[in-house]
Amino acid sequence: MRELLVIGIGTGNPDHMTLEGVAALARADIVFVPTKGDEKAELAAVRREICARHAGASARIMEFPLPVRDAANPRYEAGVDDWHAEIAGRYRELIGALGEGQTGAFLVWGDPGLYDSTLRILERVRTENFAFSVKVVPGITAIQALTAAFAIPLNTIGNPVTITTGRKLREGWPDGVDSVVVMLDGQKSFAHIDPAGLRIWWGAYLGMEKQVLIEGPLAEVADRIAVARDAARAAHGWIMDVYLLRRAL
Repeated sequence: MRELLVIGIGTGNPDHMTLEGVAALARADIVFVPTKGDEKAELAAVRREICARHAGASARIMEFPLPVRDAANPRYEAGVDDWHAEIAGRYRELIGALGEGQTGAFLVWGDPGLYDSTLRILERVRTENFAFSVKVVPGITAIQALTAAFAIPLNTIGNPVTITTGRKLREGWPDGVDSVVVMLDGQKSFAHIDPAGLRIWWGAYLGMEKQVLIEGPLAEVADRIAVARDAARAAHGWIMDVYLLRRAL
């Protein structure tokens, strides 16, 4: 049976690879590397560097263009479903390149179990006549990298943390929590909520040389973060950021 390794690679620093991830990558016959156009070429470059360091000498690197979600689709869930279906078709072609008994590897930004759909999409690919096993190697999440960069704990004593998206944050502050981590926020939702009593820790390109960190009372730093985010995206052609908001209950 074909085997697929889904390996978390952290937030852009090749040193984020765990020893387990290094060992798993070393035994892959084919490593699948997505490309997302010239603007996001650096994302593929990080994966190539990881492969150069840790992939086996005989491993084949297979690059493929990753389909792009139609962000203009007003029906968000339907748009995502269509996008995942398209990716699933691409994955099926890639996995088909594996011989019986061979191992392929997907290198997933952050951790495969948190706001990444690789595992969901692979389930769409698997059928009775197209079988493969999946092994997941966890990685460092953007949340871990954020709290480490600021040297702060994620939660307050005895209290829960909500992890959400910018789209959901704009619907209102979650009930019963004082700490909220926001991911996948291309709309700068922190600038569209009531800042009273909120403190923010914001980071972009976490773990990379171009890492940017800003923290402080939201009312005082929201504009500064928005300007810094726009400037960084313009300079690099892409941005991955995450932030923690906290208030007293």
